[in-house]
Amino acid sequence: MKRNALHRSIHDVAAAIGLCRSESTGHSHTAATEPLQSARQTPRRTILWTAGATLRKAALSPLYRIYERRLLQQIASRPLPRHIGIILDGNRRYGRQHNLTDPREIYALGAEKLDELLTWCVGLFIPAVTLWVFSTDNFNRRPDEVSGILGAVETKLTQLAHDPRIHSRKVRVRAMGRLELLPQSTLAAVRAAEAATEKYDDIRLTIAAAYDGRQEITDAVKAFLCDQERRGKLLDEAIELVTPEAIGRYLYAPDLPDPDLIIRTSGEIRLSGFLLWQSAYSEFYFTDVFWPAFRKIDFLRAVRSFQQRTRRYGR
Repeated sequence: MKRNALHRSIHDVAAAIGLCRSESTGHSHTAATEPLQSARQTPRRTILWTAGATLRKAALSPLYRIYERRLLQQIASRPLPRHIGIILDGNRRYGRQHNLTDPREIYALGAEKLDELLTWCVGLFIPAVTLWVFSTDNFNRRPDEVSGILGAVETKLTQLAHDPRIHSRKVRVRAMGRLELLPQSTLAAVRAAEAATEKYDDIRLTIAAAYDGRQEITDAVKAFLCDQERRGKLLDEAIELVTPEAIGRYLYAPDLPDPDLIIRTSGEIRLSGFLLWQSAYSEFYFTDVFWPAFRKIDFLRAVRSFQQRTRRYGR
């Protein structure tokens, strides 16, 4: 077992609950604590990895539960975000860290994290979540990697359409972006999930796929001008009608409220084009944890950080 990694993880949680002197409140620096096995590992290596993971989990679980309860107590009495956007970053680095080489396997791990995230949001009564799973720039990656990402997205959407928990929680699943760029099988999975959940509205889960924030704004302006042309407006008349509110009505998901909180995993500190129009007054939280290793305590830290800020909206 990697004793230094175990020591760091224990120290991280112990510090947070007051057993050590400091706690990280803006960024999470905890590495993944449960390494996953590669299909190509030898039996001996598999045994060692499994034993190490079991020991780490046994050592850390009590501390994590204590810390989780403390975080829940801290955020219970404060206003919660109504809409959270998450940039799911760090899948490839997580795969390299755990000797995983198959892109489908790597991105499937990230897709499975969605089930936990929805449970956390239900527990906190957060009614809207937007996940950026695939950008238009991602089409420029290696074909096997693009296939791995979209394959994981397609599989997860198919599962969501038939998941009893989605229906019992009344989760409405939608996708936004340049969806016409997606493979037909992926687009079919999108439409099936949307159709299966279209009557629900308790929680709105939006999947940003083939998405780019600048392209969304461009498409909104184009749609606005085309609509004005159909109404018989001349260009100078249409220009006079351009306002932020008018353009906002032509975004991909105009009925969604602007996100209160945007979380990015993996340690990168940038939006990379995510919800550029909608994030004007959003609060940002950046964590070092890779998306597949994102835990409930990481999520609760982000919510607590949001609650600790004063939102002035330019005033």
